Amino acid sequence: MPMLLIKGQYKIVGASPDGDSVRFYPHNPDEWDLVPGRAVHRNHAGGAQLRLDGIDTLETHYRPPHGPELHQPPPFAAQAAAELLTWLGFEDVERDLKGIVTHCAHDGRPGYILTRNADTYGRCVALAGRGDPDLGDSGESVSVDVAAMKQTVNYHQLTEGMAYPTFYRNLFVDLRKAMAEAVVDARGAQKGLWPKDVTQSGAKHVDLDSLTGDSVLMPKLFRRLADYLILNDGSSSLAGFRAYLEQRDDRLFVISTGQSTGFGTVVDVFNGNSVKLTHPPEDLVFDEK
Repeated sequence: MPMLLIKGQYKIVGASPDGDSVRFYPHNPDEWDLVPGRAVHRNHAGGAQLRLDGIDTLETHYRPPHGPELHQPPPFAAQAAAELLTWLGFEDVERDLKGIVTHCAHDGRPGYILTRNADTYGRCVALAGRGDPDLGDSGESVSVDVAAMKQTVNYHQLTEGMAYPTFYRNLFVDLRKAMAEAVVDARGAQKGLWPKDVTQSGAKHVDLDSLTGDSVLMPKLFRRLADYLILNDGSSSLAGFRAYLEQRDDRLFVISTGQSTGFGTVVDVFNGNSVKLTHPPEDLVFDEK
């Protein structure tokens, strides 16, 4: 499947990379203009934030509208970020109390991205690899198959149980299927976060303390719960949560049923303030907004 290949390097000093997002600096910053659709937001040095396609790691600093900064339960968010940086080749990484990288042994690790679009925040949605791939020249459209996708950190994070699958419609079907298989294998082997995951078994007695303390959930569900609880003026009742999800209008496709629907229809609220997904995360494909 065709994707734009851009070669360059990853830099982390002065930034706060997490398990599914890192800054990338092309050798030729003008190649950002070749990304179809929305413009990629870049800094004065030509670097731009990536959103790693197909994956979502636990939140380290999520801020709901009109609410405090929140994080999902440690240690999985920190482990995912460390796994990403180690895989990309960074060593001796030091951060300050706000999570900003203050030092690493060698900043600027060689790599490449494969992309088709940017998201609404101007982040380039990409598969991210290391080194110099034998795929073609930078700035060209190249064919990306499953074998090429498996050489990216996106796939690595799923195989190690460091990330949840969060698929959007722009991701090619064959790549998505291979990613889903990696998720099933990692969950079956109880790797990474999966032994603590309650996305389908149910998060009980949900409030802001449990969300940040012990409920390991698919991050997209965490974000919507956090937004709702902040809006709910301190009440932990989830009685209106599904209606709230319909108002947010997150549209998705359920692979197993062939149904196009809203996020609220795959969320079950029970016992007043407990919640779960009725389908595994890899069975859902979300619409980009």
